[in-house]
Amino acid sequence: MRKINLLAGFVAVALVSQIGTAMAAEHSVSQKGMKFTPSKLTIKPGNTVVFANNSTMTHNVYSRSGKNKFDTGALKPGASGKQTFAAAGSVRVRCAIHPKMKLKLTVK
Repeated sequence: MRKINLLAGFVAVALVSQIGTAMAAEHSVSQKGMKFTPSKLTIKPGNTVVFANNSTMTHNVYSRSGKNKFDTGALKPGASGKQTFAAAGSVRVRCAIHPKMKLKLTVK
């Protein structure tokens, strides 16, 4: 009986893990022409954003917004950085090298 209960517990954990993974989405943001495309994005908590540098110059994507602080470091042309956003709220995303590049990200 104990083996059956343990097996049922493992199956339940595996199913919950798969459901959580299936619900998490990945979104793409391009950096090209000295701007982020799209310039506005709404995602759900747990989603990941891939910041792809499709430009001919290096970019450095970051945010200092609340619990969603991050910094990709220097992304050379052709490189990308990923960030998962766990906390709900507004996230102001910028490029540390090109301050006019802005992305308004909403996590809700």
